[in-house]
Amino acid sequence: MTNRKAAFPPITTPDARVLILGSLPGEASLAEQRYYAHPRNLFWHLIGRVIGTDLVGLDYADRISALQRARIALWDTVASATRVGSLDAAIRDAEHAPVAEPVATLPDLRAVAFNGRKSAAIGRPQLAGSGLALIDLPSSSPAYASLPLAEKERLWARLADFLV
Repeated sequence: MTNRKAAFPPITTPDARVLILGSLPGEASLAEQRYYAHPRNLFWHLIGRVIGTDLVGLDYADRISALQRARIALWDTVASATRVGSLDAAIRDAEHAPVAEPVATLPDLRAVAFNGRKSAAIGRPQLAGSGLALIDLPSSSPAYASLPLAEKERLWARLADFLV
């Protein structure tokens, strides 16, 4: 039995101003085939505060539409990897996603945000010298609970500056 997991295709819009990169979808997301599906993952809460919309209360299709209207794109830095469970620390044999490729097709892009350390460690080197703002964010994962919610909200709020 293999534990190789694969990322989802990017969700984008031609006029995206911010691209948020995670690492690799967790088990709940893979099972539901949607980004940030774990009920305790704070992603939809945090990005909803950035755009001023209660995304948590919306169904998935409406969440994605709201992100696209706000000019936010989503993807992951790991195209595929072996992993038991959902933790980034368990990622092995990672094939990195070519994040510079979609970035090159987004002329209005101003910033790339990394949702967690693993995402930043993989994505930052690929985008060095891109001229974009590269923003390391605290992970929205329930596994990263040591930082208070208010501090996560404050740090994620910086993304709003790139959407105007």
